[in-house]
Amino acid sequence: MTNKIALLSFAIACSFSLASQAQTAPKPEERGTLSLVVENDMFVKTDRDYTSGVRLGWMTSPQETPAAVLQLARSIPIFAGWGVVRAEYALQQTIFTPRNTALVVPDPADRPYAGWLNASFGLTGESGPILDQLSIGLGVIGPASLAREAQKLVHDVKGQTSPAGWAFQLHNEPTLQLRYQRSWRAVAAYSFSSGLGVDFTPHFGGVVGNAYTFANAGATIRFGQDLQQDYGPPRIGPSVPGSGFFAPSKKFSWYLFAGVEARAVARNIFLDGNTFESSRRVNKLPFVADLQAGAAITFDQLRISYTHIWRTKEFRGQPTNEIFGALSASLRW
Repeated sequence: MTNKIALLSFAIACSFSLASQAQTAPKPEERGTLSLVVENDMFVKTDRDYTSGVRLGWMTSPQETPAAVLQLARSIPIFAGWGVVRAEYALQQTIFTPRNTALVVPDPADRPYAGWLNASFGLTGESGPILDQLSIGLGVIGPASLAREAQKLVHDVKGQTSPAGWAFQLHNEPTLQLRYQRSWRAVAAYSFSSGLGVDFTPHFGGVVGNAYTFANAGATIRFGQDLQQDYGPPRIGPSVPGSGFFAPSKKFSWYLFAGVEARAVARNIFLDGNTFESSRRVNKLPFVADLQAGAAITFDQLRISYTHIWRTKEFRGQPTNEIFGALSASLRW
């Protein structure tokens, strides 16, 4: 009996020890993530329409989410019961040009020159197979966005002639944007022996603001390894949503993906023109769709991805669809 009691006491002590280690040991997802996204039509050797986008973002780990931010999240119904909440801070610049950038006076029937500089704060809530993303952004459109200077710098470095019609760009205007997206893994099958898997993730959401106002819905299918550790690579909106965070369980993993999104567009300032004063404008189309395909590779704490995007025509008289690429790098630390 004494031996049994001693053995039981030892087992209980070991259980408490293991439980303590499990609670204090760092989990794979408990790191912040720094992400850089570069979207450009140079990947397909064009220079028109949505021609460039750069986004730098920092997403906290769950335990690094500030207490005030967490309290804010709990006061929002969609985040009230979520166990994992992350905060994200991001800065982005996007550039739009007409097709013929050699014209000093641009074609009035073509998309106007425009630039946008936008800073955003977002909340990401994860619960099982569901991911909610809510963000608010403040920015400026027009010369203050520094789009002209940014594009000139890139063209000078590449030894190319800079677009000539920036004097006709949209005027300065502050922007305010509110964005919400929900994604969920409706179908998921993973093989723990081979490490391979496949998942199907629909999404829906919308954006309200004076830069963009639209409702969107779509889905993404992926095949590869470590799929349950993220929701796809990040992008610059409007786009198929991804996740700024990832939590690799292997030193090396990969997956292929394809996605589609449809948007019902009520406002697009880059086509509709300035809100409060007269400016260049074209007649936008009310429905736009994106089709994308790409690949992501994870090396230890670094995720690199490339996405190729086909976008339908956005305004009446636009000769062809838009094609561009997106390259992203995300580093956990």
